[in-house]
This record gives sequence, structure tokens and C-alpha cells, in this order.
Amino acid sequence: MNDVLPHVEGGAFGIAAVERDTGLSKDTLRVWERRYRFPLPARDSSGERSYSRQEVEKLRVLKRLLDQGHRPGKVIGLAIDQLERLADAAAPQAARRAEVARLHGGLDVYLDLIRQHRVEELRRQLSQSLLRIGLARFVSEVVSPLNELVGDAWSRGRLEIYEEHLYTESIQVVLRGAISSIPRPGSRPPVVLLTTFPQESHGLGLLMAEAFFALEGCRCVSLGVQTPLLDIIRAASAQHVDIVALSFSEALNPNHVIDGIIELRGKLPPGTAIWVGGSCSALMRRTPSDVLALRSLNDIPPALATWRTTHRSA
Repeated sequence: MNDVLPHVEGGAFGIAAVERDTGLSKDTLRVWERRYRFPLPARDSSGERSYSRQEVEKLRVLKRLLDQGHRPGKVIGLAIDQLERLADAAAPQAARRAEVARLHGGLDVYLDLIRQHRVEELRRQLSQSLLRIGLARFVSEVVSPLNELVGDAWSRGRLEIYEEHLYTESIQVVLRGAISSIPRPGSRPPVVLLTTFPQESHGLGLLMAEAFFALEGCRCVSLGVQTPLLDIIRAASAQHVDIVALSFSEALNPNHVIDGIIELRGKLPPGTAIWVGGSCSALMRRTPSDVLALRSLNDIPPALATWRTTHRSA
């Protein structure tokens, strides 16, 4: 989920905002501009690049296609309607699962409330679902597929950015309230530090993971998003952390993700575990052997059971 795009002159958007919104790096945008003549941003009064909303919408679809394995040179010259048809024809498996969940789980009710801007009703119904099925099932069976639906609708232009923000803020309010109501753990380990790397601004997955860790009796120390590596290391030492848990979205450059994990592993004490999760595809393919990659939130309870068994006998 992305930050609101700040407008610049003429209703266009600056390059930093476009990078956050699309998941395409500034370097990529500049290379495409030179190599493919798209996008072709205007310049504001300060000489900075400014991108039109139409360019941003096309860049969003191009990012979806790149994530599906398409090469930019093959698709960048296509019209946006052609790109959307191509992306829909090869929709990620996660989006298909989310659609099934929507059809069979009634998640379309939440989407309707988002589109109608009925924020209080949205939060009330989310809270009722939480009370009805419990926090763990609420996160895995409601929030997770709903994130997919909202993200897909946003990327297709069927939700405005501010509507996506209404949803994200509502989920955060409900989850934070639920987490705060969990009784504080005693001395039972582990202590878990949760955060993201500096390039990662998406924090909803982190909050969902915190819910699972808290339910399992962990003491959670959340630094929020975009924490520099040196500060992660300092916080892990100061808080006597057993596990550093990191969340990565698909918007990040996979090479940067793996390089950052390797660097962090080299600077943390060997006894401090690193657990990673999220939608970044590189995590399951290239994670170092001494870092635990979690495929889903439901992997957290058995991983913690294994950790406790190992450290009890150590």
C-alpha cells in the first residue's frame, strides 16, 4: 500500500512520489526515459521531473507485468488498455486466490464500504469479524485476502489512492486495538523486533505479523517502517532481541532485499535470528541459509515452537 502522491505543478507528480506509488525506482524511470522514450515527464519551475496521472497509471500496469516476468522492451510501447488485458490474462496466483475469497467469504461487503467512504461502518464490521472468529483467523482469512483485493483494485484504477488509505488506516486501527488487548507476556522468550528496511514503506504486513507473534506470547518491539540497518542493529542489542522479523513487499528491488539481508546477517550476533516474510518473490528463492523465510503468517506458530524447543535444549 502506498503513500499519497503529492501534487506538483499542473496536477502532475514528482519522481519520488512516482517511485513510492509504482514500485519502480528512480533509476529505472530515468533509464526508461532515455532508452524507450517513456515516460516523458515535463519539468516544473525548479527543473524537476513531473509525471502526469496517465503516465503513473501506465507505470503501475507495467510494474505488474514486470512482476509477472515480462521484459520492459516488449511491453512498454503498448497502449494502456493492451497492457491491462495482458496483465489480466496472466494475473498472479495471489490475486486469483483473493478473488475466490471475495466470492466465497463475503469480502465484497468491505470493498463496497471503502468505495462508499463509510469508514466507521467499515471499522465496525471489521471489528465484529475479529470478535467472531478471533485474531489469528481474522488476519489470515479476512485481512490477508482483503489486502490482495484492495491492492488489485487500486492497481487497476478502481480505487483512488485516498480510498486505499481509508482502508489501510481502518485495518491498522482495528489490529492495533486487538494487539493492545492481548495480555502482556511474562518472561517467556523470544523477544521479537519487527521493522522494515529504509526502502520499504509498507507497514501493514508488519502489523499482521506482530499480531501472530503477540498471540504466541512473544514480547514484541516494533520500530515501524523504514529503519536504517545500523538502527536495527542498535535496537536489537539494546532490547536484547532474540529474533529480528522483517517484512518485504513486491515493490522492492529483489537484489537490494537480498543484499540488505546478507549485510544485516553479517552485523548481527550469530545468536540473533533473522526471520523474513512478505510478497517479495526473492525471499523464497535466494534467502541465505541462516535466515528463515516464512511463506505465510501461519508459519509463525510452528516456527516459534521449533525455536523454543531448540533454545530450551541449548
